[in-house]
Amino acid sequence: MSALNINFIRDQFPALSSADGKATPIFMDNPGGTQVPQMVIDAMVDCLIHANANLGGVFATSGRADAIVADAHVAMADFVNAPSPREIIIGQNMTTLTFHISRSIGRMFSKGDEIILTRMEHDANVSPWLLLARDLGLEVKFLPFDRETYEFDMAELDKLLSPRTRLVAFSHASNMTGTINDVKAVVERAHGVGALVYVDSVQYAPHGVIDVQDLGCDFLVCSPYKFFGPHMGVLWGREDLLMELDPYKVRPAADSLPDRFETGTLNHEGMAGITATVDYFAAIGGDQADDIYRSRYAHFDGRRQNLCAALDYLTDYEIPLTRSLIEGLAGLPGVKIHGITNPNAMNLRVPTVSFTAEGYHPRTISNALAEQGIQVWDGHNYAVEPVNHLGLMEAGGIVRIGLAHYNTMEEVDKTVAAVAAHLGA
Repeated sequence: MSALNINFIRDQFPALSSADGKATPIFMDNPGGTQVPQMVIDAMVDCLIHANANLGGVFATSGRADAIVADAHVAMADFVNAPSPREIIIGQNMTTLTFHISRSIGRMFSKGDEIILTRMEHDANVSPWLLLARDLGLEVKFLPFDRETYEFDMAELDKLLSPRTRLVAFSHASNMTGTINDVKAVVERAHGVGALVYVDSVQYAPHGVIDVQDLGCDFLVCSPYKFFGPHMGVLWGREDLLMELDPYKVRPAADSLPDRFETGTLNHEGMAGITATVDYFAAIGGDQADDIYRSRYAHFDGRRQNLCAALDYLTDYEIPLTRSLIEGLAGLPGVKIHGITNPNAMNLRVPTVSFTAEGYHPRTISNALAEQGIQVWDGHNYAVEPVNHLGLMEAGGIVRIGLAHYNTMEEVDKTVAAVAAHLGA
């Protein structure tokens, strides 16, 4: 298999090239949001110039806006393998979409019903359900993860499930530990007691193929700005279920899908960017990836096949970088990686690597790296549950480094060296 042409990839991202002769940052802050390729920028600008009108008009600019919105739904249907673009709901961000849809889902529940959340979640998949439970008198249970393996024990989930369980909400991949969870195993158990399954794929989407039909879940959410697109959120839901739910909407809004859950005027330029983002992946899968990657997805065709091939191709590039980052950090005195570290198990995690260093506050480490142009995150990063579960909140949380396919081994080495220098190693 041919190696990724990293120079070609980096050339697609204007933020990675300095226009003023100064050193460009090393973007290791990708779990919080990735940089954007030129084709996404161009699509958004073109929309603002040529399609800047509201929907449903009889004039040309409105017609172009209609087409952009329709194309974005088709593109995301391809991205998650939705049976229909009607099942794609596009909104401001994953958090807002989850708060919104939770109100409608809650109308199906009764006092005393149960929701299962996990200790591995971003708070966007916790607080909406906690507030719903508060309002409706529901019981909330939490599935813990093993503090040594950073994985769930399905036997623990079996203990929590009951005939009163109505919803299980959990992450496809953790934005703190990086663990990739077994969605199909959770779905099988939850559906066995008649519960709905709500999957947060925000952290997984930049690094792996999503197939909602294969996963069997009921809802799945992701954020295009985490996979090289604009600041927006996307929710997929089963069409029969979305039509069964009672939407919170203004009276003139259509009762059809996706309109019944897309409130107010939409971000049309962002939707143009979403389509371009999916096309960016498809172009890599069609032009850069070897035939072996496309052959894995022979049951698909066109854009879906190519973007799946691209995600596998890019993951194969990311894994050695992730392994090197983990090995480099773990070799430093006093450093503990809070996630899977087995070099042969990189397929069980995304390249989101969190660590602490004994005697050092996480903010001092991120500051030291920022002074050298290396961008990383520190604190809880909205992963309140896992940081508390690991007893790290009072000490300032963790330092979080996250890779994307435009990062290089040289950048990984510089980052590890910068951490080592700060720790005096």
